[in-house]
Amino acid sequence: MTGIGYPANALARLTAVLKTTLSASRRVRRRHRLALPFLAAAILLTVLVTGGRAGAGAAVGQAGARAVHASAARSTSAPKQLYWGAWIGSQLTGHEAPWDMRAVTRFEALAGKRLSLVEFSSPWLDCSKRPCAPFTFPTTPFQDIRDHGAIPVFDWSSESIPTKAPQTRFQLRKIANGSYDRYIKSWARAAKAWGHPFFLRFDWEMNGHWFPWAERSNGNHPGDFTRMWRHVHNIFTSVGATNATWVWCPNLGSGSPMARLYPGNAYVDWTCLDGYNWGQPWSSFDQLYRSTYQAVVAVAPTKPMMVGETASVEHGGSKAAWITDLLTVQLTHRYPKIKAFVWFEKYESGQPWPIESSLGSRRAFAHGIASPGYATNRFSNLSGRSIKALP
Repeated sequence: MTGIGYPANALARLTAVLKTTLSASRRVRRRHRLALPFLAAAILLTVLVTGGRAGAGAAVGQAGARAVHASAARSTSAPKQLYWGAWIGSQLTGHEAPWDMRAVTRFEALAGKRLSLVEFSSPWLDCSKRPCAPFTFPTTPFQDIRDHGAIPVFDWSSESIPTKAPQTRFQLRKIANGSYDRYIKSWARAAKAWGHPFFLRFDWEMNGHWFPWAERSNGNHPGDFTRMWRHVHNIFTSVGATNATWVWCPNLGSGSPMARLYPGNAYVDWTCLDGYNWGQPWSSFDQLYRSTYQAVVAVAPTKPMMVGETASVEHGGSKAAWITDLLTVQLTHRYPKIKAFVWFEKYESGQPWPIESSLGSRRAFAHGIASPGYATNRFSNLSGRSIKALP
């Protein structure tokens, strides 16, 4: 990732993917998907939709769309406006966004609309060589996203690559006790120097057990996560990096109790949820999200919420109808706290998550996202501290 603040030896793409079952949904237990700008000859996943499959998908999508539009018509809630965007993989250009911003424009061509959020990620250290080297604040991609009119959603995780379990150097109590203060201060000062608002989705899915910052892994203990989060947040505050909007993002399902993992209103700006329809069994967005959404709202009733990662497979039901229901009913009418969402636009774990996995799915996404309720890229001049929800 040379040329944008990352050490030259950080050429490993982070794609260690696991699966687990949490409550009503199966989901990806993923490490980072970090696309490095000097990654030579990245594999271009060409998306070819056959006429037969596309035709069938479009037909199913049209039938599903009629059903969910009827449901939307029966809803009494007023529509709202949301930020929207994607975590875009390498299948469109050979490199992931935002290291290659052409991936953003190609995704927008598929969606038929300019997005307002671009999500990407980085761990703290590259340990592929010795000594380990820190990943610094990615100024260039942040600015590229802003110049596009969108807002960065940055997934920042307290771990190293290559990913190994356990990562005892990143035990939560060690971070809370100051072992990484120098690095955190340096990163926060660079964020302050960049000077513009961004979403910081820090150490997400902490209620699971697949990441080293989970209290159920890596030798951590109950209470460690909130102490660590507050410590890192306090460092940002101490150096004046108030342009970071802190996003606390559990995964769907039970796991560790939400209240125990919540750092407190003074340390969180937005809440968040991640979750996917794996199709085993086929589950609507509402079936997947309802119970955990209610649990998060109970813990933080005044905070706006983001969907940090979501998508659906094709098999087991109609992905096109699933997308139509998501965009025209659930997000706009049924989940009042959700004010932003990010589509997982990547082929991962052998699953066709991108919207272009079938013609019917792509058309359903383009039709739903065309609503004026989904904000376009008009945020090049966004200023202030914590990013506010749209009215």
